[in-house]
Amino acid sequence: MGVLRSVILSCALGLGAAAAQAQTLYFSAIPDEDQTALVERFSKVADYLEAELGVDVAFTPVKSYAAAVTAFRNDQVQLAWFGGLSGVQARLLVPEARAIAQGAEDTAFVTYFIANSETGLGEGAEFPIEAKGLSFTFGAKTSTSGRLMPEHWIREKTGEAPEQFFGRVGFSGDHSQTLRLVASGAWQVGALNYAVYDKAVADGAPEIRTTTVIWRTPPYPDYNWTIRGDVDERFGDGFADRVQAALLGMSDPDLLASFPREKFIPATNEDYAPIEATARALDLLE
Repeated sequence: MGVLRSVILSCALGLGAAAAQAQTLYFSAIPDEDQTALVERFSKVADYLEAELGVDVAFTPVKSYAAAVTAFRNDQVQLAWFGGLSGVQARLLVPEARAIAQGAEDTAFVTYFIANSETGLGEGAEFPIEAKGLSFTFGAKTSTSGRLMPEHWIREKTGEAPEQFFGRVGFSGDHSQTLRLVASGAWQVGALNYAVYDKAVADGAPEIRTTTVIWRTPPYPDYNWTIRGDVDERFGDGFADRVQAALLGMSDPDLLASFPREKFIPATNEDYAPIEATARALDLLE
């Protein structure tokens, strides 16, 4: 009887391991630029992770920052590339979720304030007070670099809410759109992720010809890979650590350039305490 029980137990364990191997790891990312670019960029990441982890990996695109957080909360995805604020929001909603990696650049991220060339504004070391009364666009409503930190610094430097300081305030939805709208003159000033603007410069994008960086914010922590706390139960003990190791071991220059990041380094939830504190001060967390 003991032998039979051992055989049954061994079969059960084997089936459990096979089931874990058969599961798919789904991941997503905040839509901080064009959907086509995101799918191309993260499909390559999925291929890399699949080869490193030995499980099926699939990228799940979403329409908005809020949708990325919702997908993570609802277990539609188990891993996500979040901004600082969306990462905080997601981890507060999912027990034991943790940040596991960030770009080397994400420890000291900055936002660019840009202006349409016809405003006559130029770059300066101080916050551009001369932009008072102009029209201004943020990016997405829950973007760290496109809304949270720009709003923080507007309030800090002017003593006024954005709606009081600027003549008109809106939200473009993403960094690429902010650049396009400011370049076209639809908005006179905007705030966006510095890496998106620098990439546009490197690519010789036409929007650069009619925009100027007028101010760079002080640095803050931003993007991060966050994983659900229950992945070890699903994929086997130590799986979260294996995902972290795979991300930290990403060395393909083309793959890293698509973020763009020099490399990924370890991250913890505590690294984003300043983002959570700022978000609470601006009443952006439930």
